[in-house]
Amino acid sequence: MFHFRAAIKAALFFLFSGIYAFAQDVTLTSHDGRVEILGTLLGYDGEFYRVDTEYGELTVDGSGVLCEGPGCPNLINYVAEISISGAATMAEVLMPALIEAFAIRNGYDVERKNDSLERFEYHLRDGLSGQSLARFQFHANSSDEGFADLLADEADIAMSLREIRPQEAELGYEAGLGDMSDVNRSRVLALDGMVPIVSRANPVRSISLQQLAEVYAGNIVNWSELGGPDAPVDLYLMAPTSGFTQAIEDQLMRRAKREFSSEIKYFDRNSSLVSAVELDPFAIGIASFSETGSARQMTFSGSCGFSLTAGRRAIKTEDYPLNAPMFLYFPARRLPKVAREFLAYTRNPTAQVVIRRAGFVDQAPEQIPVNLQGDRFANAISVAGPEIDLEALQEMVAALTPMDRLTTSFRFQTGSTRLDAQSRSNVQLLALALENGDYDGKRLVFVGFSDGVGSADINQQIAMKRAEAVRDAVLEVAETVNPDLLNIDVMAFGEAMPMACDDTDWGRQVNRRVEIWVQ
Repeated sequence: MFHFRAAIKAALFFLFSGIYAFAQDVTLTSHDGRVEILGTLLGYDGEFYRVDTEYGELTVDGSGVLCEGPGCPNLINYVAEISISGAATMAEVLMPALIEAFAIRNGYDVERKNDSLERFEYHLRDGLSGQSLARFQFHANSSDEGFADLLADEADIAMSLREIRPQEAELGYEAGLGDMSDVNRSRVLALDGMVPIVSRANPVRSISLQQLAEVYAGNIVNWSELGGPDAPVDLYLMAPTSGFTQAIEDQLMRRAKREFSSEIKYFDRNSSLVSAVELDPFAIGIASFSETGSARQMTFSGSCGFSLTAGRRAIKTEDYPLNAPMFLYFPARRLPKVAREFLAYTRNPTAQVVIRRAGFVDQAPEQIPVNLQGDRFANAISVAGPEIDLEALQEMVAALTPMDRLTTSFRFQTGSTRLDAQSRSNVQLLALALENGDYDGKRLVFVGFSDGVGSADINQQIAMKRAEAVRDAVLEVAETVNPDLLNIDVMAFGEAMPMACDDTDWGRQVNRRVEIWVQ
């Protein structure tokens, strides 16, 4: 459905844009008159013109040319216009909170103007002169619609609760937006988790990931199959067009090779889903970690006795297996300066505070002392055996005890050596922290772990290679860092500290990781 709609929108844009070319015709002439560029003005960001010419799309520095024609912008009272479309979950609270905080930080006056819940604007003005500086125009809908608007040049930024899909990235490349799957074309704005919830009246408190997939596939239909009462299971989810539900489909159902049951009841908003689960003792829902109300969060259990519960730190570290990063996507073209400044601000420590206060999980690194990691070390002891003996565990404990674990961790896509989306964002964030000198004079250790499939020696080697690869990726991005001020090491302990059971793909993926420890 998306592919067809987006293709139609993109085709209509390119077909009919020529109709309005006369109103947008411009001539850019160099100050000495030797160079002249004729074309259709596609945009102006306050510094650069973007012009469609007979040679293709060109970006021209406005300081070096004079603009003539009906399409030329007002250079004296220029107002940047930034259109943002996509996931309503992000548009309702998170993005407005960040824009308001960004405005206050820069001394701007900010005003919200509502047309409807789906369409609204934020106007930014200079705090001293009152001159209009920017208009952030929001279209709150779904991740699908956000990508479609971006492809049709009806949005500058798309908000999404899932990663861009291959067919969407292909359409974006064809539309001249660049490689939308590239790390430079997106930003993880905040983190969330996909949490199974039940009513407080429901006695079932834990479920395995495989069981959860079977429930939503309609293969487990009675609570007695999960150790509960003899009653049918009522299935609740967000709407199929929601990026949140699409993320559940990607991370849960497809990996279990299952499809959603036709008996699911869908809700337009997370709050409505939570309210329905609270009132139905036989319902199960998958809700946003940021909003579970008074419903009971279920714990993920495994056959080996390990359990995983959603929590702020567990989501940050990706120890929790159903994470839901919240994305901003933008095309390979210059956005207005104020938009670029806003995007840079979203990685600022003060923005992380705003994200946390808005109810979502921020990406600011936290240090976790060893004495707060008892469950992890207990897991390591419980699986000790011929492959990992007491001596190996003692070696690991001795190496890690003087240090704290950072919540910044790295995990890999299923069946791939490529880092997942949250981890690719962590590469950028850790590199920025190194460039800012946050870890100057400290010891930073990249520690590799593996799953327990295969021999311990091979797993140790694999874990070391992953740790070295992540270290190299971070240092490659941290171009301006002073290596003389860094003390970076690499360690690996293979399968010595599992986070989950190795009998499922989910468990093995959680166990394959690179952690950052600091001293």
